[in-house]
Amino acid sequence: MKRLLLTALVCAAATGVFAQSTTTTTTTKTTVTTNDKGDTVQVRTDTIKSKRRGFRFSFGKGEDAGSVSVNRRDTVKSEDKPSKAPGFSWGLTLSRLDLGLATLVDNGSFNLSPQNNFLRYRSWKSSNVGFDFIQVGYRFNSAFRIYVSGGLDWTHFRLREDITIQKEQPGDVGLVYTQDARDYSKNRFTSSYFRIPLTFDWRSHVDSEGKRFHIAGGPMLGVLYNGRVKQISDENGKQKFNDNYHYTKWRYGMTARLGYGAWGVYGKYYFNDMFDTPVQNGLRNFSFGIMLGF
Repeated sequence: MKRLLLTALVCAAATGVFAQSTTTTTTTKTTVTTNDKGDTVQVRTDTIKSKRRGFRFSFGKGEDAGSVSVNRRDTVKSEDKPSKAPGFSWGLTLSRLDLGLATLVDNGSFNLSPQNNFLRYRSWKSSNVGFDFIQVGYRFNSAFRIYVSGGLDWTHFRLREDITIQKEQPGDVGLVYTQDARDYSKNRFTSSYFRIPLTFDWRSHVDSEGKRFHIAGGPMLGVLYNGRVKQISDENGKQKFNDNYHYTKWRYGMTARLGYGAWGVYGKYYFNDMFDTPVQNGLRNFSFGIMLGF
């Protein structure tokens, strides 16, 4: 996953996330020469052109969310733009890069019930990571837009117990695991989903810093494409086991985002169960953290 995220960031840089810009300024100076009687003797017009190089920092494609231009003197200049007309936009993007903490909610409680206690996890080492790479949207005006995007989303739970969750087991008995005699320095239980959020995005006007406030959110659908157990031990080294592990094939929930400029915070909560086993009924997922790129 680390290699995948690094590749995504490199591709974003290569396709113009950071773009150089050159501003050309033309100044016209007119000089009038007169004699002692006040008569015009000569009129001289000089045209002076000057260039200022800088860079533009922006996310996404097709929808200008307010770029920031920075010149060599490290000053920020923003210009008031006319209200944008309604219209569609679509294309590839690298937006809403999420990095946060993952939490289990067991029938409304953050404490696990006895039948789920084997899933005890290390809170500060359990994470949620994701980003969007495609987007289709409609802008009603400069302040409000709606868009559907597609991306990837991973949820990692760092298990405390030295157990191995078993593959290809019947779901009517719940998740099946074995208690191992070895000590795992890492025992991670992961779900990987394609995410499809529908987002309603309110944006303020561009301020003197060239940035906007954002309040965004809406429903989100997820489609499972992999589950994984990753373990590291002295006896067996690094091991990876792939299976669906009875993760719910389709998940649905809500997401909310709040931010200023490119940075913000997010929260995600899913309304259906994490697993399709009756024993784990009521076990759900909640994630929150920081994000980059509206």
